[in-house]
Amino acid sequence: MKTRRFKSLLPLVMASALLFMGGCASGPDVRVEYDASTRFTQYRTFGFVKPLGTDRDGYQSILSQRLMAATQRELEARGLRYAGSHPQLLVNFNAAITDKVQVSTVPSTMIGIGVGSGLHRGYYDYRVGMYGAWPLYQDPTLVSPYREGTLNIDIIDAARKQLVWEGVVTDIVTQKMLDNLQASIDAAVTAAFAKYPVQPVVKPK
Repeated sequence: MKTRRFKSLLPLVMASALLFMGGCASGPDVRVEYDASTRFTQYRTFGFVKPLGTDRDGYQSILSQRLMAATQRELEARGLRYAGSHPQLLVNFNAAITDKVQVSTVPSTMIGIGVGSGLHRGYYDYRVGMYGAWPLYQDPTLVSPYREGTLNIDIIDAARKQLVWEGVVTDIVTQKMLDNLQASIDAAVTAAFAKYPVQPVVKPK
């Protein structure tokens, strides 16, 4: 009977854990590396590598087109100009979605006095002062699959053929993100360039 009851509650436990994970999300993780000896204000023009890392089978993907548009907007806001030939900077992209697994344990609160309320309660606080679990009882372990997306933005000094800046954006991919791909790409590119050495030019009002 107890086993059947636990199995019936397991979906609720998993949903609560997933809701907690989602509520703790604070946006994408952004990591930036750059050549500290490079004077980024010297650059005036940019272009794109051909083929891009996000192109496939000899053609330009829709993903590439959207990444190019978002990146062009960010660089032009910083005073750079797109040049179809002989640009000072070249931009390249790579993107991947990886299937991962989150393993977590729902903690058991079996020792204590009184019962909390709301979000301050431990999951098993409803048992406190009433009864305990059997010997060798283990907290349930939840295995939650998810997809993690990674976007790389490389900026290369064309003359030196040297990578001078790299932005890496990592986030959990949801169906909502896939359904709103343009907005997701814009948000990721904006998050990366927020850490670019040159900030947008403030136009006078």
